Amino acid sequence: MAVHYIPEGYGSVTPYMVVEDVDQLVDFLTAAFGAEEKERVPNQDGKTGHAEVLIGDSHVMMGRAQEDFPALPCMLYVYVPDTDACYAQALKAGAQSFQEPQDMFYGDRNAVVTDPTGNTWCIATHQESLSPEELAKRAEENMR
Repeated sequence: MAVHYIPEGYGSVTPYMVVEDVDQLVDFLTAAFGAEEKERVPNQDGKTGHAEVLIGDSHVMMGRAQEDFPALPCMLYVYVPDTDACYAQALKAGAQSFQEPQDMFYGDRNAVVTDPTGNTWCIATHQESLSPEELAKRAEENMR
């Protein structure tokens, strides 16, 4: 039987985060976003070298930084049902606030936090869908 080139349940693009402490990131994602842990794979030294979680319908992979593959901070945009509640939950889980929740001109309510491993998370709830014309108008007004 032929195997599909994308594993079942995955999308064409899957974030892969490289951090100093994989366990710390998995624990944060579970506490902050309700991530479902899919796997933790130890390296030869017994420390977690690779892990995967599911946040909503999205898989996120992560690996432990190594001498020849250093930690790479990134920014991810995550949609949640309630920005304010998730923001508070992320802070309780150890995140630092970068931007408190606010309604944005492009139709999302969002907040921004930095996780304990140095990655930035935009936490968003989509509140209204805009036509390209309305989005352009609001963007222009926002720049004033």
